[in-house]
Amino acid sequence: MKHSCTLPLIYSPHYSIPWDKKHRFPMAKYRLLHELLHERGLAHQRNTLIPSPCTQDQLYRAHDPGYVDRFMAGELSPTELRDIGFAWSPALVLRSTTAVGGSIATARVALKRKLACHLAGGTHHAFHDGGRGFCVFNDLAVTALALLEEDKLNQVLILDLDVHQGDGTASILQHEPRAFTCSLHGADNYPFEKQQSDLDVALPNQMQDDDYLSELQRVLQLLERKLKPDILLYDGGSDVHADDRLGRLSLSDVGIRRRDRMVFHWARRLNIPVAAYIGGGYDHDHQRLAKRHALLIETAAQTIQAD
Repeated sequence: MKHSCTLPLIYSPHYSIPWDKKHRFPMAKYRLLHELLHERGLAHQRNTLIPSPCTQDQLYRAHDPGYVDRFMAGELSPTELRDIGFAWSPALVLRSTTAVGGSIATARVALKRKLACHLAGGTHHAFHDGGRGFCVFNDLAVTALALLEEDKLNQVLILDLDVHQGDGTASILQHEPRAFTCSLHGADNYPFEKQQSDLDVALPNQMQDDDYLSELQRVLQLLERKLKPDILLYDGGSDVHADDRLGRLSLSDVGIRRRDRMVFHWARRLNIPVAAYIGGGYDHDHQRLAKRHALLIETAAQTIQAD
């Protein structure tokens, strides 16, 4: 049944670009997610913001300017493109910069509205000197630095619950005391050479709902004692799901809903604005994957309606 939703969403049709259907990365999932949310009444013109691309100066705070400039000009080496996993195109440039712009916009809307969701984001494997693992730019790091420098926030918390460690985020922000990085991730999963976040929790393969949620509750209690952030950047990857083809954890749909509800309610209780990003998710059936990503948006909408 359709119902009106006041949850702010950030989305651009540039997120899903023409793509080789045999490619491992499910590029169509962004468009399919938006279509699904529209069908369910969760995405409509009144609650959806189309973002502008980020600026190169914003990218330079987190990334080597030479890398940024060479990517923009289509001058990356074959090795650099292989590390990213994408073939270069002008459409990829527009997609990448718009997605980062969308992540920044999501955070700024969240500061005003307490909760906002980006129908993309969580490209946490990109490092200062280059992209990695299907991530051209690190939107979480770029957003955190934009908030600190442009919006003059005092502290940003990044809670990364994608199944893969936020290695690039940890590396880029390792010397930034105003940004706290926390990653719960599969111990035996990509990236196999981990970086050091401010707080890392490595999880065993096949961990199920109750054990995962107990660990998350422990982490949230620890963060509450340590921090008073101005905003939470939440990477709610769906690749913790038991059916994700790259995940190796075993959460159910119900478990993911409980995870997201726990994070949203924790932040609500502490009056911390939340910018949520869909993060990673992999399935040969892209429609099924879109439904899995929609769990985050549905739970966010329910959180707003419950207020």
